[in-house]
Amino acid sequence: MRFDVLTLFPGMLEAVLGDSIIGRAQRAGIIEINLIDIRDYTKNKHRKVDDYPYSGGGGMLMSPEPVYKAYMSVAEGLSYKPYTVYMSPQGSVFTQDTAVKMAKLDHIVILCGHYEGIDQRVLDEIVDAEISIGDFVLTGGEIPAMAVIDTISRLVPGVLAGSGSYENESHFMGLLEHPQYTRPLEWHGKRVPEVLISGNHALVDKWKHEQSLIATKLKRPDMLEKVWITEEDAEFLKRFSESREETEDEDKA
Repeated sequence: MRFDVLTLFPGMLEAVLGDSIIGRAQRAGIIEINLIDIRDYTKNKHRKVDDYPYSGGGGMLMSPEPVYKAYMSVAEGLSYKPYTVYMSPQGSVFTQDTAVKMAKLDHIVILCGHYEGIDQRVLDEIVDAEISIGDFVLTGGEIPAMAVIDTISRLVPGVLAGSGSYENESHFMGLLEHPQYTRPLEWHGKRVPEVLISGNHALVDKWKHEQSLIATKLKRPDMLEKVWITEEDAEFLKRFSESREETEDEDKA
């Protein structure tokens, strides 16, 4: 998997993506991340990349030519057009499903905007999709780009130590992850749930699944509307809700 990031601040991404799992994956040659500084493709001595918008109003807009030249430094000479995304608050929201689809690609170019955005003409010329990480506005596209790269990279074979590691994580199967515990067995008077040290793998798996259902019900009930659950799961959640309501009523009494 190859990522090319067009950015005004390559140092931001380099500092984060060079460490931990993503850094190791790069050093192992599993993924490749290239940071292209858009300022390197300006003609003026001050490396100016922005200008006033014709529409007026406050703020500056990134000029099309430096962005296009930075893109062409990647695309020129290729026998294909690399899939190019623009990190934008106007884009479709990036989800785990989006990541799974994009992880099947071999080459992704990510364009990071700044200021009030980028001249629409170059976006029309090179961008295949606009992506957002939520309904809020950041100072630039670098932080969203890092989130996208991290999420997609984890799905690339060989990046995570265990082949099934990502499949058991929150969102991948449509449910949040169950609570996790490590040593010591008892901490501040709280013990690890007995089922986890019982040695009964069937009971452990059942506990994990039920705890995932509970976590999703309490923290992200909207996710339950999108995932298929069995009749047994539905009955378990019904009993859990009834039990919780009874406990709350007793506390109020």
